[in-house]
Amino acid sequence: MAIHEHEVDRRTLFKVGLGGAVAAVVGTELAFPGAAEAAPSAQFPWIIDCDTWGARPPSSPVQITGNTTNKIILHHMAFPNVTDYSRDHAIQLAKDCQDLHMDTNGWADTGQHFTVSRGGYVMEGRHRSLETLDAGEHQVVAAHCPGENGNAIGIENEGTYITETPPHALVDSLVKLCTAVCTQFDLKAWDIFGHWDFRLGTECPGVAFYAEFPMIRARVLNQLRTPKRDIPARRWPDIWRFVDSPVVGVAQYLLNNAGYDLTPDGVFGTDMNTVVADFQTAHGIPVTADATFDLATWEALVPDLGKDAEGLPVQALQTMLVQKGYADTVAVTGEYDHGTMKAVQAMQRLHGLRPNGKVDHSTWCAVVGGSVREAFTAHC
Repeated sequence: MAIHEHEVDRRTLFKVGLGGAVAAVVGTELAFPGAAEAAPSAQFPWIIDCDTWGARPPSSPVQITGNTTNKIILHHMAFPNVTDYSRDHAIQLAKDCQDLHMDTNGWADTGQHFTVSRGGYVMEGRHRSLETLDAGEHQVVAAHCPGENGNAIGIENEGTYITETPPHALVDSLVKLCTAVCTQFDLKAWDIFGHWDFRLGTECPGVAFYAEFPMIRARVLNQLRTPKRDIPARRWPDIWRFVDSPVVGVAQYLLNNAGYDLTPDGVFGTDMNTVVADFQTAHGIPVTADATFDLATWEALVPDLGKDAEGLPVQALQTMLVQKGYADTVAVTGEYDHGTMKAVQAMQRLHGLRPNGKVDHSTWCAVVGGSVREAFTAHC
């Protein structure tokens, strides 16, 4: 049976494929064929382009999205944490990744837009990604995160970061690359997310790496010279009808708490479209065709939780805390117990929030993968 792009989790990056040339229409991703690969970038000479590292030509034309790029999604590659930090190794890494994606997955080309090696070398992934970065518009349709392939720039980082953190050279280059992407596509430091914020059944980008995200965002903010006054109080993950993820599961729990009847499985099924539209209408929030959870929807949905909280909202909270690395101390019971409070406090500290164990809107935002103003202040 053919596997639709929306149904494939990230582990298939190394198992089965979608076909790298994404269909002409995927949700609202309107794609059209592009021209041949451009020359190496004069603007970003530190990015090793496909021709320079010896990429194979794509097996079918690379597609360009008609969507607006609205985020960066960071991944780890689930590759070994090697100690060969050389340029030669980085180039071989790019070749191995492309071979895997084309020959094993059956994709048209490398799945992600860019790859960062543990030695800090940045390479173009899918053909034309560097060309569109230069232009700052109409990104390449990729294969790094179904549902977000036409909206998000995907960056793979060499290594596996469940318990280890990336080397300084990788992080430094990642910050440089994210700054370039933000500058060219008019994104902000708070538009950086992890893969599991938008995908079910994956450990990517790794618990240890994910804990570095507040620091990485803050460093990008500094590089962009963004005034502190421009930092929003909260930037929530904008899940929508083409995204399945643990964050969707949280939304389902909370919608059930508001009186609806959804299965909290993290799958954004067609049953959610009507429910989200009804919830948004009831709260005076503009309804979108794609059932997008925007800031207003999240802010209306999440309840503040204290030490006596119980029920569905606590289950939603606990589910995310388990996902974020607190499985040893948190169980999904629906009771706000001591282990849950300690995990909440740890998350609050990580994001620069007051560690009082009370789950307010900013704590919710941090827990589900968003960014909060306090985190930038704490890490700048």
